[in-house]
Amino acid sequence: MTEEQKRYDPKDSTLKFVSRKDDITLDDDPNILRAEMPCGHAVTPQSLTAWCRSLLDQGQYKFLCPALKDGTTQKCGAVWPYVEVRRMALLTQEEQSHFEETMAVLAAAEYCEYNSCPGCKSFVERQDLTNLCVLCTICTAESDKRFEFCWQCFKEWKGPGPRSDRCDNSGCINPHIEKLLKCRDIILHEADNIRCPSMRACPTCGNLLEHDTTGCKNIICNRCQVEFCFSCLKLTSACLRTSSHFIPCRDGVAPRQTSIPCWRK
Repeated sequence: MTEEQKRYDPKDSTLKFVSRKDDITLDDDPNILRAEMPCGHAVTPQSLTAWCRSLLDQGQYKFLCPALKDGTTQKCGAVWPYVEVRRMALLTQEEQSHFEETMAVLAAAEYCEYNSCPGCKSFVERQDLTNLCVLCTICTAESDKRFEFCWQCFKEWKGPGPRSDRCDNSGCINPHIEKLLKCRDIILHEADNIRCPSMRACPTCGNLLEHDTTGCKNIICNRCQVEFCFSCLKLTSACLRTSSHFIPCRDGVAPRQTSIPCWRK
């Protein structure tokens, strides 16, 4: 069964069928059955599959309802449990495998800081997120000599440590900071033509994000789920005390970032 062939069984008594339009695509074809999610919004298996797949493609493994609350411009934002998504989207075996493998990788990246050791190639977790000097216990045990490598350039560590900026290897630069410094400018047309860098590091977790230039100046991080202003870099709740979603911030546009915030989970 392909995604286009998915159809609800009208005899399925476990589903609550509704006659209103699809709250994801806004389609109102009367010949297509739509069912109600736990939050009360209507979907088809196709629209639900496509939306949740798009979230995974954006690096988000928590499935949030995108529908607008009645009579408002505010998104529902309800979290749909995966078991409910799997059931309501009529996921095929192949889709289930893709969803579950992708969710596992994204969840691991959120809750662990790990990379491959340049010596033995095994995965090493970084315990201290402020220290680039990382010990590989496997290499140390095998060589009977302490082996440390740089989390930034992935070469054997040179120089004193701990350090949070770089090691003494030539060319040891943070590629994320390079991206932040060299990215192009964009204009947020719907937010009074604010000009700002096209890429920002989330002020909460340091995840790199881009604004698609549509809608308001605020964005929700797909890693930590915290909403912040792409212009002034304050959390949205703080920004809105002196501004609104579609006007320039009182403190102006924050300069390009020269450091990556460390996520204190």
